[in-house]
Amino acid sequence: MTRLMAEKAALGYADKLICEEVTVEIPDGAFTVIVGPNACGKSTLLKSLTRLLPPARGRILLDGRSLHEMPTKQVAREIGLLPQGPIAPDGIRVIDLVTRGRYPHQRLFAPWSPEDELAVANAMDATGIRHLSGRMVDELSGGQRQRVWMAVALAQETPILLLDEPTTYLDVSHQIELLELCRGLNKSQGNTLVAVLHDLNQAARYADHIVAMKDGSVVATGAPEDVITESLVENVFGLRARVIPDPESGSPLVVPRWAHAVAVGG
Repeated sequence: MTRLMAEKAALGYADKLICEEVTVEIPDGAFTVIVGPNACGKSTLLKSLTRLLPPARGRILLDGRSLHEMPTKQVAREIGLLPQGPIAPDGIRVIDLVTRGRYPHQRLFAPWSPEDELAVANAMDATGIRHLSGRMVDELSGGQRQRVWMAVALAQETPILLLDEPTTYLDVSHQIELLELCRGLNKSQGNTLVAVLHDLNQAARYADHIVAMKDGSVVATGAPEDVITESLVENVFGLRARVIPDPESGSPLVVPRWAHAVAVGG
């Protein structure tokens, strides 16, 4: 049985629905990427899978139970989240923020344990921020802050990790580093990862499983080579493109076609 899934879920904010009748299963132990144009419901779906957004109708299930009826701390031990645009408390050091990732594992009056210390150290090393541990978070660049928040999520040590546009604010080399980190977690530790990404080529290269959305609906799911096709790119994104094998990874590579003929020569 798939651990995490949405079942005929209607999702939205207040009285405005973004997604209607969404049913999607998140493959266990896979790196799933949700793609689609702006305002199609990607982040709305992701938030519902983390319990931040309860469904207006339908259900979000974790191990066959309604996610929104489970105790908060229990959910936090199973599902970690790197939200979009998180805000740190004023005047907090990097090390102090990362240690907050251990909250779901803390018990009342229980001391900070060697396991807690190791989890925080491993998270900071994995994200390359150990040298920033004494710095104030609000003094860091946007890319550095994003890596700090990734460390917070990793310190939580959950088997399921959801990331809402994790490459925001990162330059291209750090985007690749972060996605390599995600893939490494998935392959070496068997974590189930779900990320919202805008870059189709990054999604195709790093994902095991793609969920493509349009206008609040899931229009395709499956392996990158089955989902990232010329017809889907044009239908979902309104982009005429060629899809060819990536010469480095063999994954689908989206190459936009010229909008107009280009004259060659004089």
